[in-house]
Amino acid sequence: EVQLVESGGGLVQSGESLRLSCAASGFTFSRYAMGWFRQVPGKEREFVAAITWLGRTTYYADSMKGRVTISRDNTKTTLNLQMNSLKPDDAAVYYCARGRSASVITARPEDYDYWGQGTQVTVSS
Repeated sequence: EVQLVESGGGLVQSGESLRLSCAASGFTFSRYAMGWFRQVPGKEREFVAAITWLGRTTYYADSMKGRVTISRDNTKTTLNLQMNSLKPDDAAVYYCARGRSASVITARPEDYDYWGQGTQVTVSS
């Protein structure tokens, strides 16, 4: 059974940092691209970042570029998202997702087939 479990969310002040992690199991993690999305109530799920199977290629949403870094550790089957200079607008539930292939990374949720349960990030001003 594919499982993706996010952790690391919480309450921070504007300008602070958070590191999210996603523990993957139930599949060969190193064979899949992975991504991070976020969602606030009443809005569509929004792309944050994605990374190919070996971590050689990354892709970031323009709104997050320069403030976030996606990385992965295939030996530990873990996906990470380092977020810096957080703003109140970054508050959302953050989800990790498995891509449908090893090397295709997109911003479209339909290109990801498994999702975690999400971790809440709250940013106070």
